[in-house]
Amino acid sequence: MQLIGILRWLVELGRMDVCSEVSMMSLYNAMPRVGHFHAVLHLFGYLETHPSCEIVMDSAYMALTDIPKSEWHEFYPWAKEVLPPDMPEALGRAVKIVMFVDASHASNNLVTCQSITGVLILLNHAPIVWYSKKQNAVKTSSFGSEFAALKTGVELVEGLVYKLQMMGVPIDGHCHTLVDNNSVVMNASCPESVLKKKSNSVAYHYVRSKCASDLIQVAWEGTKTNLANMLTKIHTGRERARLVEFIMYEEDKMLRVVQSTIKALNVLFGLPPH
Repeated sequence: MQLIGILRWLVELGRMDVCSEVSMMSLYNAMPRVGHFHAVLHLFGYLETHPSCEIVMDSAYMALTDIPKSEWHEFYPWAKEVLPPDMPEALGRAVKIVMFVDASHASNNLVTCQSITGVLILLNHAPIVWYSKKQNAVKTSSFGSEFAALKTGVELVEGLVYKLQMMGVPIDGHCHTLVDNNSVVMNASCPESVLKKKSNSVAYHYVRSKCASDLIQVAWEGTKTNLANMLTKIHTGRERARLVEFIMYEEDKMLRVVQSTIKALNVLFGLPPH
């Protein structure tokens, strides 16, 4: 339990590259077994191998394709942006909110078949919120688990937007929301789509009403480039490194690259290797 507590603080401090694994190990705090202890030690071994991995806080705007806005008034005439009554005047440069959402359907298949939700929210290029947690209900389809994950993501965005508004930070339009399930994109962004499963009705109408109020606009993002993917499942070392490189950098790794480049240039120009 002490080791899990240390890991959870590390995740809060910015080591999002182990967020999913720490969340999975936290499930066994009450009755851990020897295998869980070895898995936690393995996590510390990874952290020891990558001690200087840091978040990239990049304020540059993210180049995104505009999402065509649908006409929602006929379906959700009451949906509108809720502004705090005591909101201060927004000053300075506007920020763009981008959210990646993913779900690992029935990933906890050896115990309860619960899915895992992964959400990553960025302000411009800077990661602000990372979230990895198993879903409360068991979803019978990938569509249901992805929509439940999207609902969680929208709730997180709503809270973040309120905080930014109360701090006087201008927001550039809607939150650009990216998921890797085409059915979810069509049902969330197309007003004419019809709900076929009543068990998903709460998440379905909640997300669509937020699209109607222009809080978010949903678009498709491939699984290999969906950054929230690393918050939902276990990856191989190479695949994890590829996803982590988008939002984090390792100082020691950069130093090794620079040193090898200098050494290669010295060999090229006939200079001493040192």
